[in-house]
Amino acid sequence: MSKERVKELLAQLRQELRDTDVDDEVEKLIGNLDDDIRNVIDQNDATVGGAVDMNDVVDRAKEVEANFATSHPTAERVVREVIDLLVRMGI
Repeated sequence: MSKERVKELLAQLRQELRDTDVDDEVEKLIGNLDDDIRNVIDQNDATVGGAVDMNDVVDRAKEVEANFATSHPTAERVVREVIDLLVRMGI
């Protein structure tokens, strides 16, 4: 269930950003983060040293969340929920 919820939130985040004015750099950052999160949650039996470092993904998500705190509060809330789910999943 959590994996599906993360994917729903990522889609919601993408939609939120499409509905607002974000620059190309932010769009690229979110796209890369989205790809990495999907890779992490789709890995079966993720192991340390895998293709995507799970801690790096969570750290980058936290950076995005901090950047969105004032300029995109709805997107910030969605990123926070994604982070919380990833942590609960053990990622």
